[in-house]
Amino acid sequence: MYEQIARNKRRSVAYVVLFLVLWTGIGALIGWLVAALLAPSGQAPVDWVGDVIAGTVIAAALALGFVVLALTSGARLVLAVSGARPADPVGYLQLHNIVEALAIGEGLPKPQVYVINDPSPNAFATGTSPKRAAVTVTTGLLQTMNREELEGVLGHEMSHIRNLDVRLLLVVSTLIGMAGLLAGLVWRSAFYARSGSRDSQQVMAVVFLAGMLLAVVAFVVGPLIRLALSRSRESLADVSAVELTRNPAGLISALRKLEQNDKPFAKFNHATAAMCIDDPLQHHESWVHRMFDTHPPIAARIATLEQIAQGRSL
Repeated sequence: MYEQIARNKRRSVAYVVLFLVLWTGIGALIGWLVAALLAPSGQAPVDWVGDVIAGTVIAAALALGFVVLALTSGARLVLAVSGARPADPVGYLQLHNIVEALAIGEGLPKPQVYVINDPSPNAFATGTSPKRAAVTVTTGLLQTMNREELEGVLGHEMSHIRNLDVRLLLVVSTLIGMAGLLAGLVWRSAFYARSGSRDSQQVMAVVFLAGMLLAVVAFVVGPLIRLALSRSRESLADVSAVELTRNPAGLISALRKLEQNDKPFAKFNHATAAMCIDDPLQHHESWVHRMFDTHPPIAARIATLEQIAQGRSL
């Protein structure tokens, strides 16, 4: 399993580097488009190299700024938009006790514990490091799971914290979200701009192309990279949870209950969907929707855990 953890970490670094290269490449391409479309009619762009470098530098600076934002405020934003509230240590004594015991077993600081008032059973972890992490569960999960099953679910989330999955998905999700925000701003500026002279038409052409490139990153390439990261890490977190709790039956039973759940998770958003133990977006029949699922099918996850329970190697 440790070899698989190391392999997934290398793969994750490769995906993030690919995303950053793509992001800066978009900036370089926009710089080239600016030089090409704003050049005098029938003439080659004079300083296209400078425009490409400027576009690359601006894109890299934006990416760096977004990463800093994710690392400093990303977790608080995720908890706020999810409607999470700190779990009262007295009212949620069992929840706190399980989280504390698992943290001791992992050799980690106890994360903050939050609860979302939502009847759909689900849970997720977020944060930038084991020292600045939080585990969040819904009231539906607490009502649905017994102690053994709850321990399996929380062991899964603690494994995400130990493996630093939460920081990785937080950064990638922030970059995707900001790409979508920038694409929206660019498209709005294009629609409100007035076309008249040739120069203004060229500017509008650059704006439209820039919006298209950012939209591709925000709604196609970025989500595909995020799901590639999340799918492998969900399976790994299941296995790591069993190693932590020494009880595959608890997580298997919890996953079976999640598989049968038909209550929509009203408090989820696209940033937290990839973090949840049960993907709120996964219950689709269309292959187009399934292509963007961030989790492997629950049946496949259960089958893997049953192999472990039977003493068979993966």
